[in-house]
Amino acid sequence: MTIHPARTIAVSIDRDWCEVYDFVSIPENFPRWAAGLGSRFEKAGAEWIAEDPDGQPIRIRFSPPNEFGVLDHTVIAADGTETRNAMRVVANGTGAEIMFTVLRAPSMTEQLFAADAAAVERDLHTLKALLQHR
Repeated sequence: MTIHPARTIAVSIDRDWCEVYDFVSIPENFPRWAAGLGSRFEKAGAEWIAEDPDGQPIRIRFSPPNEFGVLDHTVIAADGTETRNAMRVVANGTGAEIMFTVLRAPSMTEQLFAADAAAVERDLHTLKALLQHR
Protein backbone atom coordinates (compact mmCIF):
# COMPACT_ATOMS: atom_id res chain seq x y z
CA MET A 1 0.00 0.00 0.00
CA THR A 2 1.22 3.50 -0.85
CA ILE A 3 0.13 6.71 0.82
CA HIS A 4 0.99 9.87 -1.09
CA PRO A 5 1.63 13.22 0.58
CA ALA A 6 -1.54 15.31 0.62
CA ARG A 7 -2.59 18.84 1.38
CA THR A 8 -6.19 19.93 1.90
CA ILE A 9 -6.83 23.55 1.03
CA ALA A 10 -9.92 25.15 2.56
CA VAL A 11 -11.44 28.56 1.93
CA SER A 12 -14.41 30.09 3.73
CA ILE A 13 -17.06 31.75 1.55
CA ASP A 14 -19.71 34.10 2.91
CA ARG A 15 -22.56 32.49 0.93
CA ASP A 16 -24.98 29.73 1.83
CA TRP A 17 -23.27 26.39 1.22
CA CYS A 18 -26.08 25.24 -1.09
CA GLU A 19 -25.56 28.31 -3.31
CA VAL A 20 -21.83 27.61 -3.46
CA TYR A 21 -22.48 23.95 -4.31
CA ASP A 22 -25.07 24.86 -6.94
CA PHE A 23 -22.59 27.19 -8.68
CA VAL A 24 -19.56 24.91 -8.50
CA SER A 25 -21.49 21.80 -9.56
CA ILE A 26 -22.09 23.32 -13.02
CA PRO A 27 -19.05 22.40 -15.16
CA GLU A 28 -19.60 25.39 -17.47
CA ASN A 29 -18.76 27.64 -14.49
CA PHE A 30 -15.27 26.17 -13.95
CA PRO A 31 -13.53 28.41 -16.53
CA ARG A 32 -14.77 31.44 -14.57
CA TRP A 33 -12.74 30.52 -11.48
CA ALA A 34 -10.66 27.35 -11.95
CA ALA A 35 -7.78 28.46 -14.16
CA GLY A 36 -5.79 25.45 -12.92
CA LEU A 37 -8.27 23.02 -14.44
CA GLY A 38 -8.62 24.46 -17.90
CA SER A 39 -10.87 26.13 -20.41
CA ARG A 40 -13.19 25.46 -23.35
CA PHE A 41 -15.49 23.07 -21.51
CA GLU A 42 -17.80 21.10 -23.80
CA LYS A 43 -20.15 18.28 -22.85
CA ALA A 44 -19.34 14.95 -24.52
CA GLY A 45 -21.73 12.28 -23.29
CA ALA A 46 -21.08 11.56 -19.60
CA GLU A 47 -17.76 13.44 -19.72
CA TRP A 48 -16.56 16.93 -20.47
CA ILE A 49 -13.83 17.84 -22.94
CA ALA A 50 -11.59 20.80 -22.12
CA GLU A 51 -8.10 22.17 -22.60
CA ASP A 52 -5.68 22.12 -19.69
CA PRO A 53 -3.71 25.31 -18.87
CA ASP A 54 -1.04 24.22 -21.38
CA GLY A 55 -3.64 23.89 -24.16
CA GLN A 56 -3.60 20.08 -24.13
CA PRO A 57 -6.91 18.22 -24.46
CA ILE A 58 -8.32 16.63 -21.31
CA ARG A 59 -11.47 14.76 -20.41
CA ILE A 60 -13.23 15.32 -17.08
CA ARG A 61 -15.76 13.17 -15.25
CA PHE A 62 -17.69 14.98 -12.52
CA SER A 63 -19.53 13.34 -9.64
CA PRO A 64 -23.29 13.40 -10.13
CA PRO A 65 -25.33 16.08 -8.35
CA ASN A 66 -25.85 15.13 -4.71
CA GLU A 67 -27.11 16.49 -1.39
CA PHE A 68 -23.78 16.03 0.41
CA GLY A 69 -21.68 18.75 -1.24
CA VAL A 70 -19.41 16.26 -3.03
CA LEU A 71 -17.73 17.79 -6.08
CA ASP A 72 -15.18 15.07 -6.86
CA HIS A 73 -13.91 14.90 -10.42
CA THR A 74 -11.46 12.83 -12.43
CA VAL A 75 -9.22 14.45 -15.03
CA ILE A 76 -8.01 12.22 -17.87
CA ALA A 77 -4.96 13.52 -19.74
CA ALA A 78 -4.36 12.89 -23.44
CA ASP A 79 -2.00 10.01 -22.53
CA GLY A 80 -4.77 8.34 -20.46
CA THR A 81 -3.35 9.26 -17.05
CA GLU A 82 -6.21 9.75 -14.57
CA THR A 83 -6.05 12.15 -11.67
CA ARG A 84 -8.82 11.84 -9.09
CA ASN A 85 -9.63 15.06 -7.25
CA ALA A 86 -11.55 15.22 -3.97
CA MET A 87 -13.54 18.41 -3.47
CA ARG A 88 -16.30 19.27 -0.98
CA VAL A 89 -18.54 22.13 0.07
CA VAL A 90 -19.84 22.05 3.63
CA ALA A 91 -21.89 24.42 5.73
CA ASN A 92 -19.86 26.71 7.98
CA GLY A 93 -22.31 28.70 10.09
CA THR A 94 -24.37 30.70 7.60
CA GLY A 95 -21.60 30.42 5.02
CA ALA A 96 -19.62 27.67 3.36
CA GLU A 97 -16.26 25.99 3.49
CA ILE A 98 -14.91 24.68 0.19
CA MET A 99 -12.13 22.10 0.44
CA PHE A 100 -9.89 20.54 -2.19
CA THR A 101 -7.34 17.82 -1.41
CA VAL A 102 -4.17 17.91 -3.52
CA LEU A 103 -2.31 14.59 -3.72
CA ARG A 104 1.34 14.43 -4.69
CA ALA A 105 1.77 12.03 -7.58
CA PRO A 106 4.86 9.76 -7.44
CA SER A 107 6.49 11.58 -10.37
CA MET A 108 5.84 15.04 -8.89
CA THR A 109 8.70 16.99 -7.34
CA GLU A 110 8.20 18.86 -4.09
CA GLN A 111 8.32 22.11 -6.09
CA LEU A 112 5.59 20.94 -8.50
CA PHE A 113 3.46 19.74 -5.57
CA ALA A 114 3.78 23.16 -3.89
CA ALA A 115 2.96 24.91 -7.17
CA ASP A 116 -0.10 22.70 -7.69
CA ALA A 117 -1.34 23.43 -4.16
CA ALA A 118 -0.73 27.17 -4.68
CA ALA A 119 -2.70 27.08 -7.95
CA VAL A 120 -5.63 25.37 -6.22
CA GLU A 121 -5.54 27.94 -3.43
CA ARG A 122 -5.56 30.80 -5.98
CA ASP A 123 -8.52 29.21 -7.77
CA LEU A 124 -10.50 28.82 -4.54
CA HIS A 125 -9.85 32.46 -3.64
CA THR A 126 -11.02 33.48 -7.13
CA LEU A 127 -14.20 31.47 -6.51
CA LYS A 128 -14.66 33.19 -3.15
CA ALA A 129 -14.29 36.66 -4.70
CA LEU A 130 -16.70 35.76 -7.50
CA LEU A 131 -19.40 34.37 -5.21
CA GLN A 132 -19.16 36.99 -2.48
CA HIS A 133 -19.59 39.77 -5.01
CA ARG A 134 -22.47 38.24 -7.01
